[in-house]
Amino acid sequence: MLEKITPLILTYNEAPNIASTLKCLTWADNIIAIDSFSTDETLDILYSIPQVQVFQRQFDSFAAQCNYGLSKITSEWVLSLDADYILTDELINEIKALPVESDLDGYSVKFKYCVFGKPLRGTLLPPRKVLYKRGKAIYQDDGHAHRVWVEGKSVMLSSYIHHDDRKSLSRWLWAQDRYILIEVKKLLETPVNNLSWGDRIRKQKVLAPFIILIYCLILKGGIFDGWRGWYYAFQRVLVEILLAIRLIETENLKKAEANSLLNITNSILNK
Repeated sequence: MLEKITPLILTYNEAPNIASTLKCLTWADNIIAIDSFSTDETLDILYSIPQVQVFQRQFDSFAAQCNYGLSKITSEWVLSLDADYILTDELINEIKALPVESDLDGYSVKFKYCVFGKPLRGTLLPPRKVLYKRGKAIYQDDGHAHRVWVEGKSVMLSSYIHHDDRKSLSRWLWAQDRYILIEVKKLLETPVNNLSWGDRIRKQKVLAPFIILIYCLILKGGIFDGWRGWYYAFQRVLVEILLAIRLIETENLKKAEANSLLNITNSILNK
């Protein structure tokens, strides 16, 4: 099965991560990297691996980048990865053993989040469809994230991918603020009935940070991971607090704009 798969990776200033991800892909004959004009050592690392083909495209959305990447792949199967994903040996062996001829069109994989290289017991990361037939797939944006829609039947693999982001805290905060702005737009523009229960709670602002803290430490067992579990929980709580602040800011700006427009309209009508 492995010889029919092309890994697809999106990159932008991923020098702290990309070498570890590529180290797990030595079995691949060809790797496609879609780079958003990195300014660190990411390109040097990518070009140092003969199997890697690099295509640069100005970033507009994750879905657009991925769909562009799909257009550069000729193999039947695609393995879609972020630049901080680490394939475990168990997962590689499981993929290797998959039947070449099958009625399945995709496979989902579960994740373990790593803090400084050590996987936690539980995280907020949902399973993701990462292995699929190229001709059956298309990406769509979903808030700050992106999702691949695969036509046909898919199943879950039993092994894990490790999500091991080694970028600096300042870069992490920069990325989270970008994601939060997109999430705020989604929460405010999507009808409530079309939001998940989690997003409905986030839209209320106050409850989400406390719920996330309890969920990470108690329900997901983070308290048993020691300081790494607390570190991860604090990260997720901080994101929810920043999201609540952005929601409050955006809602008040919209109200101020609406009131200003109303005052201008009334002034014109009263003349």
